[in-house]
Amino acid sequence: MSEPQPTPRPVSARLRAAVAAARASAARRPVPWIAGGLVGLLVLGSGGAVAVAAATTPDTRTAAAPGPTRSASSAPERTTTTMRPTATPTPTPAARAVPEDLAGPSALRTCSIATAASASGLGDFEGYVMDAKTGTVLFSEHGERAAQTGSVMKTLTSATALSVLGGDHRIPTTVTRESPDTVALVGHGDATLSAGGGTVYPGAPTLAQLAEQVKTKVGSTPITTIVADGTYWSSADAWDPTWPVSERTIGYQPKVTALMVDGDRADPAAATSPRSEDPVGRAGTAFRTALANAGVAGAASAQIVQRATTGTETIATVSSQPVSALIGQMIPNSDNTLAEMLARVSSKESGSNGSAASLTSVYRSALRSYGLDPAGIVIKDGSGESAANAVSPEFVAHLMVQVASGAKGLGMLGNALPVSGQSGTLASRFTGANAVARGKVHAKTGWIDSANTLGGWIDAADGTRLTFAFYAIGSPRAAALPALDAVTAATYSCGGRLTGS
Repeated sequence: MSEPQPTPRPVSARLRAAVAAARASAARRPVPWIAGGLVGLLVLGSGGAVAVAAATTPDTRTAAAPGPTRSASSAPERTTTTMRPTATPTPTPAARAVPEDLAGPSALRTCSIATAASASGLGDFEGYVMDAKTGTVLFSEHGERAAQTGSVMKTLTSATALSVLGGDHRIPTTVTRESPDTVALVGHGDATLSAGGGTVYPGAPTLAQLAEQVKTKVGSTPITTIVADGTYWSSADAWDPTWPVSERTIGYQPKVTALMVDGDRADPAAATSPRSEDPVGRAGTAFRTALANAGVAGAASAQIVQRATTGTETIATVSSQPVSALIGQMIPNSDNTLAEMLARVSSKESGSNGSAASLTSVYRSALRSYGLDPAGIVIKDGSGESAANAVSPEFVAHLMVQVASGAKGLGMLGNALPVSGQSGTLASRFTGANAVARGKVHAKTGWIDSANTLGGWIDAADGTRLTFAFYAIGSPRAAALPALDAVTAATYSCGGRLTGS
């Protein structure tokens, strides 16, 4: 399902010549222009005046009523391909440029996306488009209104992690020795730690690597107790009450604990796999098996207890892939587990307590480092699963200016974004009439029960780079996806000529 591509309204050659002459006159003699320039334009006659008004007046529409919400849970989509953006000069995000269609006769933007933006599949639509080079606002429909983001939130999570942690940061998992017969497996938030029987996280550290180091340290001394320490942040804060329980039982999201193995998946090699009620206990059991396989005496029958370690001697350490690689794994597949991990670790490393309640403050502080104004955003989680998150399309579009230009390390995020019709969660999108924008849209998708979203940048048909965010709130997924693709493709076709309210 798609909307017709927008076409510009014709402007006569006579009118174009008159406007060009008026601009030249104003540039040479700005003061006389105020008194006499408008009189000169009136020489064109009433037909010319009507044409100017028709060419520069933005289309308006009535907001569509929200549709029903879907019943299925949010699911990431698999992919292996990413594309690299080209750098673009960056406007100051804090500056709110005056839309050209409100700034006088200096530009005639005549291309409208009103038809595509009024599709019923968009539900309660929010949208915002800007010129990435000039900062000019080209379109806004409730664009300033903070709302649920779905997985577009993962772009904010990535930017926060890159600001707080840096792209080279690796997350450790350690083993401490409390006494000759007691060792503790201590988590620091690396959900990619693997039991080694297959993993969806290439390059992840393994329990076998830890167990071999432990064997070297303890020698023939029997181990009778294994401590599973997931206290890096509070395990009482492991599940947001706004998340559907089906996210865990179907297998899109684990309880967010600081110690887990293979993202707590029942099948470590499957991206979508049921998760347990006790990730920390499951990790302890898997570590006991690894110790036994490494030949550690007594390990096979060792008792497992969950608590904070009392040991101060570290006898084994492994580390995750760098944050840059984790973002590269998270964004294309929309991995909720990695998003929550990066959010909580960013909180801890910033000096906060790793709680969900800390995230709004942590994200605001980190996002200011990119020159953005995050006042008013509300962050309930790192994945975007909560409908209580609140971020405006306007803010996302301004963040994407920085991402598209690769500012301050954000090129790592830009490289990971799905590309329309080619990679990630956009690989199967932009078909039919919307295929005109295939390969031209770099954006993060979002899908929760109550919203479908898209945010990123467009390399438009006229060469203009546009950043944007579109939210389809309250519309079923089957209707929302083609409607989002259609309004994005229409924006691609308009490019810098886009006009809107």
